[in-house]
Amino acid sequence: MKLSVEKTKLQGVQLIVPSRFEDHRGTYLEVFDKKRFNEATNTNINFVQDDISISHKHVLRGIHGDWETTKLVTVLNGSGYAVIVDNRPDSPTYKQWESFILSRDNRHQLLLPAGIGNSILSLEDNMIYYYKQNTHFTEGKQFTLKWDDPELDIWWCVKKPILSQRDERGGYVK
Repeated sequence: MKLSVEKTKLQGVQLIVPSRFEDHRGTYLEVFDKKRFNEATNTNINFVQDDISISHKHVLRGIHGDWETTKLVTVLNGSGYAVIVDNRPDSPTYKQWESFILSRDNRHQLLLPAGIGNSILSLEDNMIYYYKQNTHFTEGKQFTLKWDDPELDIWWCVKKPILSQRDERGGYVK
């Protein structure tokens, strides 16, 4: 299986598209192979935790991140509007954002370095968002950027998403 890897406008973020095999039975897709992944992305990442969230239509999760964790994210079922924000003060793309459609059909993955805020807006019921992390989750170590922060001026395809209290508030956790 091959991986197509592209740089994005945010420093260090890569868009990854794994190849797939299709025939009369359906589709086969290799989601992750450490050796192929590290060679294609020119990295040496050791992922230690996998997580999944399942969301109803118009649920917005994020914008979350921390200063230690690299993530590989994708959508396994349904489709989502992913918005990522560079929250690294020393980065040339600080406070810039970029959006992507991630779906079971396009199979796009995003490699997100530490300091990048990560969010997904579900465009369908039962969207399954899958991510790998190179650190274990630690309560209280994440930042949360406010989804509608006027300084960021993010365009969302839904005007009133369904939010958690944390995401409605925004703010930083040290």
